[in-house]
Order: sequence, then structure tokens, then C-alpha cells
Amino acid sequence: MNDIDQKKFPIGTFKEPENICDITLDEYIKVIKDFPGKLKNLIEDFSDDQLDTQYREGGWTVRQLVNHIADSHINSFVRFKLALTEDNPTIKPYDEAKWAELQDSQNMPVKPAMRMIRGTHQRWTALLKSMTNKQFERTFHHPEHNKNYDLRHCLALYVWHCNHHFAHIENIKKEKGW
Repeated sequence: MNDIDQKKFPIGTFKEPENICDITLDEYIKVIKDFPGKLKNLIEDFSDDQLDTQYREGGWTVRQLVNHIADSHINSFVRFKLALTEDNPTIKPYDEAKWAELQDSQNMPVKPAMRMIRGTHQRWTALLKSMTNKQFERTFHHPEHNKNYDLRHCLALYVWHCNHHFAHIENIKKEKGW
């Protein structure tokens, strides 16, 4: 992996697990539960200048990453609820790059996004803990990929997503000596 790819994908690209046992599922739920506090601890002392630093050349700023996480995870939470209450619903895709360019993602303090992440993850964790194995098999359809995703594998993707963006921020913090 070259340096640009390493900065883009510091933990590697997502690799869909073949089977996800109950023990792994519990580990995934713990990541979702713990992520907001872990992210808060990582960025709580960042200045506005640090928040406005790109995690890599041509990449988003830390501020945009935090807002992206809030946007992405609330969309995922809604997709879980749709899959649990409808028969293989077709979800609404969105252009995450364009969302990250909107003024609320670029200019607002990160506290509102952090509150969204904390609240979304609290509710998501409660929902995940209440789900049966049968419910984790429920699916939604992603029209851009023309593919059905089951909730067990979708959860694996969002655990990766937490760790992926956390590593972006952690790496820039180390690189800059913050």
C-alpha cells in the first residue's frame, strides 16, 4: 500500500466477514457503544485550527470527519430501523462527499455533531442489544449497489467505519504532535 492509500485507509479497506458469530456480534456492539466516548477523548482538546486541519492532503478536515460520522451513523441507524420494520426496504442513498462540503459540516463547532453521535450510538446500542439472530438476518436494498445487505454485515461495516475514521484523526494527531 502506498503512502496516499495508507493515509486514506489506515486500517485497510473494509473486508466483509464471511460469518459473524454471536461473540463477534457482541464485540461489534461494544465498539458501537464505546465509540462516542473514545472519539470525544481523542478530539476534546483540539483547537479550531486543529479541527480545520485535513487528515491528509486533499482529504476532509477533522471537523468534516466528525460531522460526516454524525451524518453517516444516523443514516445507518435509520436503515437498521427500516430493515427491522419493513420487508427488504430500498434505502435512500446520499452523496456523503457533497454533505461534507455543506456549511454545517465545514464551519460549525463539532459539539452538536458529537451530541448526535452520542445520542445515535446510545439508541443504536439499545436497539442492537435487543435484536435477535433472526432480526440480524433482515435486509435492506441499496439501489446504487443493486445489492441487499443484512444487518449483521452492515454492523460489521459500521464498526470498520468507526475504526477507519478514528484512525484518520489519531494519525493526524500523532503526525502533528498534538
